[in-house]
Amino acid sequence: MYTQSKSLLEQNRWRIIDQSSVGPHFDALQSFAIDDTLCSSVGKNEDVTTARSWVHHNTIVLGIQDTKLPYLTDGVRYLQSQGYRVIVRNSGGLAVVLDEGVLNISLIFPDTEKGIDINRGYDAMVELVKHMLSPFHLQIEAKEIIGSYCPGSYDLSVAGKKFAGISQRRVRGGVAVQIYLCVTGSGGERANLIKDFYNKSIKGIQTKYVYPDVKPETMASLNELTGESSTIQDMMLALLTTLKNMSTSIYSSQLTADELAIFEHNYKRVIERNEKALSI
Repeated sequence: MYTQSKSLLEQNRWRIIDQSSVGPHFDALQSFAIDDTLCSSVGKNEDVTTARSWVHHNTIVLGIQDTKLPYLTDGVRYLQSQGYRVIVRNSGGLAVVLDEGVLNISLIFPDTEKGIDINRGYDAMVELVKHMLSPFHLQIEAKEIIGSYCPGSYDLSVAGKKFAGISQRRVRGGVAVQIYLCVTGSGGERANLIKDFYNKSIKGIQTKYVYPDVKPETMASLNELTGESSTIQDMMLALLTTLKNMSTSIYSSQLTADELAIFEHNYKRVIERNEKALSI
């Protein structure tokens, strides 16, 4: 059982599932089904706290609230015309961009008897990123960046420019804390894409829900912030080094046979939910 004084990153063992170089055919819907599967697995067996890394190519992930946009069809068609696949995720938040320059990390913990409160899960991810990026000596802040896409109280930024966003999902005794980390490319170009999506999906109509007024100058990639040429592989090395330093051991793994059976069920359900959400 965890104590409040102990960092969630300090584990006896970290199981590592690296899917950061699977390639363009890797479906983002699979990722959400995999994390749900790992939540179930970790929830049953507390000694297999898991870190999963993943990269998806040219995918826009919408939040459930985005499916209520008045002209969603026009927005989705625009994104598709720009070469992006559009899906709806099963956790909170709003539209985000995933591409080959964005590293996603999921930390999956057992939700113990006393429970892991929401902020503690977020704080663990902030701690991880600060350790990973310590060689750059950045002043990283965790606060909402107004004007970014998918704004939230745990946006990670440097000098007011957001480079990462964190979300959290709880399933069957497990907690998945997820982050998208914009490593390479242009934060402004990604933001412009989402800005255009909202413009085409709203067309100036008054909506019940307040969608972000995206300002491209509020977003950047790590490379833009540091002036360096870091790669996804560089960040993967930083991730593995950090977790190794915070634990007794780390080991590489893939889904087990039992987990694969659960995954197939979860993946089918995610696909059905996605089709229903995008039945426009």
